[in-house]
Amino acid sequence: MRKIQIISDRNSRSSKIKTLLLKELNKNKIKLPRLVVVIGGDGFMLQTLKKNIKNNKLFYGINSGNYGFLMNKFSQKKIIKNLSKPKIISISPLEMIVKNNKNQTKRYIAINEVSILRQSRQAATLSIKHGSKKIIKNLISDGALVSTPAGSTAYNLSVHGPILSLNSNKLSIVPISPFRPRRWKGKIVNDKSQIIIVNLNPIKRPISAVADNLEVRNAKRIIIKTNKKIKFNLLYDKNRSLQKKIKLEQLRKEIN
Repeated sequence: MRKIQIISDRNSRSSKIKTLLLKELNKNKIKLPRLVVVIGGDGFMLQTLKKNIKNNKLFYGINSGNYGFLMNKFSQKKIIKNLSKPKIISISPLEMIVKNNKNQTKRYIAINEVSILRQSRQAATLSIKHGSKKIIKNLISDGALVSTPAGSTAYNLSVHGPILSLNSNKLSIVPISPFRPRRWKGKIVNDKSQIIIVNLNPIKRPISAVADNLEVRNAKRIIIKTNKKIKFNLLYDKNRSLQKKIKLEQLRKEIN
């Protein structure tokens, strides 16, 4: 029987959960090939997934952080049952290709979102295309954000972007503190075509491009597309799937 791999963040709460989990696993012999249990917060889960792009594994997250949207709540009594009969959700990340002011090209993946942010006190001036269609010719703002369905309840929701269903095959493009046009709220687009964002004034108004938490400074041109060749398999407790969490966020937004 293959041993379950456990990856834990370095804090006291994670260590305590790991100790309790090992105790239950030692008492109960369960066969779960390819399973990786990740103990931490959303950021730690994103970091772990990116380190395992080429590994065809199943990831079960246990929350020891604050919100833990991508994670499961730990229950010592139910953990063996939860690990034995989980729901599987497969998600594909965004691929960000950035050309900077030195014409160097950087590539990173983003599971939640790609954010384009002003790098100085000057507002950014951006043009945004989706495939061959121009979405906005000149956006003056603090930046813009492109979100996956899995990430639509994170930074995207905080900047008033829409919550997307996991099976929608859509991406959300939203401005961050738009100045002109002030009333532009963004756009939902399909994930089949690439999104191209160009800095219209890279010398006077520099920007950075951030894939989740990986930053490229002095970006001139950013290409963003869904990489369908990469699949991350996330496991969730039967009654707390990622799809259900997204629906709960939609209801919470409507109530507020």
